[in-house]
Amino acid sequence: MIVCPATPADYPTIERIAHQTWPDTFGAILTPEQIAYMLHWMYRPEALAQQVEQKGHVFLMAVDGMGEAVGYVSYEVNYKSQTTKIHKLYLLPQTQGQGIGRLLIEAVAERAKAADNNALALNVNRQNRAVQFYERLGFSVHETEDIDIGNGYWMQDYVMIKPLHS
Repeated sequence: MIVCPATPADYPTIERIAHQTWPDTFGAILTPEQIAYMLHWMYRPEALAQQVEQKGHVFLMAVDGMGEAVGYVSYEVNYKSQTTKIHKLYLLPQTQGQGIGRLLIEAVAERAKAADNNALALNVNRQNRAVQFYERLGFSVHETEDIDIGNGYWMQDYVMIKPLHS
C-alpha cells in the first residue's frame, strides 16, 4: 500500500469512493436524503477543487499494489494554532480493518510534525463506529459540536484531538 498526493485528476475517484463508502458508514445514522445532500455538497469535483484551492485542504490517496485507489484522507495544516485538521478519512468497506486508515493518519501526522504542528484534530459523527478507531490511535473527545449544514440537516459531531510527540 502506498500513500501519494492526490491531483485534480483524482477528484472523480475520491467522489466514487465517497459514494461507495458513505451508505455503509452512515446508513444507520443518517437518512438517505441527508447522505445524498452531503455527498453532493462535499464531493462533486468542483466542491473538492474549492476545498483544495480556497480552503487549503490537501488530499492523500491510499493506493494498493494493483494501482487501485482504496481510500483517501484530506487535511489542513495550521487549521488552528499548531493543529492540523483531518477533514475526511474514508476507505472502501472491503479494505477497512487492514491498517490503511492508520497508515493515512500516520502520513498526515508526519506532515503535521514537519510543519511544527503539535496536534491532530478531527470531527466525527457521535454515532459513527470510527470513534473507537480514533480512540485506539490516541485521539480523545475534546468537545461536542452540532453544525447546521443547511436544508434542515445537522452534523452532530465529537471534536477529537490527538497530541503529536516528536
